[in-house]
Amino acid sequence: MESTGLRVFSGGVWEEKYGYARAVVAGDRVIVSGCTATINGEVRHLGDAYLQSLTAIDIALEAVLMGGLTCEDVVMVRYYVVDQRHFDLVGKAIGEVFGKVRPACTGVRVAGLVDPRMLVEIEIEALRA
Repeated sequence: MESTGLRVFSGGVWEEKYGYARAVVAGDRVIVSGCTATINGEVRHLGDAYLQSLTAIDIALEAVLMGGLTCEDVVMVRYYVVDQRHFDLVGKAIGEVFGKVRPACTGVRVAGLVDPRMLVEIEIEALRA
């Protein structure tokens, strides 16, 4: 990842194609765009919502770190699943990573994501306490 002060870029294909940053630093906040289990243009952990969630969270937390904050500063997690049965798997991953932090959290079922192999997309916000 690369930081240009107020913007963090991961080099992901959609950031350039669709014109957005992986994260934006706004004062004491780091707002991370939706992250999936895509690394070097390839969706990882096909068919496994739990492992895709952990990968997406890792990518999001790397952006938080590049923005100057830590996992303990996360105040909001939003996740989007394409299948109802994946809520518990994603929740398990979120609980493992953020269980001691206890951020606010919203889960939403959606019709689909940009690549049909993606089962979950996760965005987070962090705030300097």
